Formats: sequence, structure tokens, C-alpha cells
Amino acid sequence: MNQYEMIVLIVATVIIGRIVMARMGGGNRLSRREEKRAALAAMLQPQGAVSAEEAERMKSEIKRLNDRLAVLERIATDPAKRLADEIDNLKH
Repeated sequence: MNQYEMIVLIVATVIIGRIVMARMGGGNRLSRREEKRAALAAMLQPQGAVSAEEAERMKSEIKRLNDRLAVLERIATDPAKRLADEIDNLKH
């Protein structure tokens, strides 16, 4: 068998393999990606209206997080001495 026959044999094997995989449902990566995207989109869709109690809880949680963020921003922008003093005050 010469090198050209070997190349033809390899190409034919690859083509036959892809045909078999396509018929069996394997190797269709595009549809798998689309399925994953659809599943992710379904997970991100809102599940329904939020109750008033849940909305109030979320508002208080957001306020608490905003307060913490303000403290962190103040710490990040204050000079080192003031930061050290504040840490000492928190320890006591």
C-alpha cells in the first residue's frame, strides 16, 4: 500500500465515522450548546411574583449590604492612621 492509498483510507475512515456519529446523535455539538443555553435561560427566568414580605426582606438586605459597602469604601479611601484607629476602636 503506497502513501496515497493510505491517505485515501484515512479520509474515508474519518468520513464514515462522522456519518455514523451523525446518525446516532453523537457529535452534534451545536444542538448540545443550544440545549445548554435554553436550560440556562430557563433557570434565569423569573419564577413568579415576589410576595410583599419577600420584597421587604430583600429591601432590608439591600440596605444592609449598601451600609457595609459604604463602610468598606470609607476604609479603602481613609488614610492609614485613621484606619488603624478605627480598627483599634472596633477591637474594644
